[in-house]
Amino acid sequence: QLQLVESGGGLVQPGGSLRLSCAASRFGLDYYAIGWFRQAPGKEREGVSCISRGGALTNYADSVKGRFTISRDNAKNTVYLQMNSLKSEDTAVYYCAAVRMYGGCSTRGDSYDYWGQGTQVTVSS
Repeated sequence: QLQLVESGGGLVQPGGSLRLSCAASRFGLDYYAIGWFRQAPGKEREGVSCISRGGALTNYADSVKGRFTISRDNAKNTVYLQMNSLKSEDTAVYYCAAVRMYGGCSTRGDSYDYWGQGTQVTVSS
């Protein structure tokens, strides 16, 4: 079974940057579309971004467009989420998820089969 591990979260000031990583073990990510999701306390889970298995197609939530960039390195079995110009409202636990998908990707959580344990991102001065 595919296992995903997120890393790179932490405390950052508003306007700062973080890069999250989603590393896969047991199996390669080549055949999987990857999504990033987040959930803040008291709020529903939100789809942040996704990337197709080859990396050609990406999608972003309106709330992060122009600030976040998703990318992948299949040779390293890792997907990244570069987060710039962070705001306090970006504070949440961030999760990556994977699904075998032959075209495109989805920011719907119910599309995904495998999930990581999450990494906390806190944006505060």
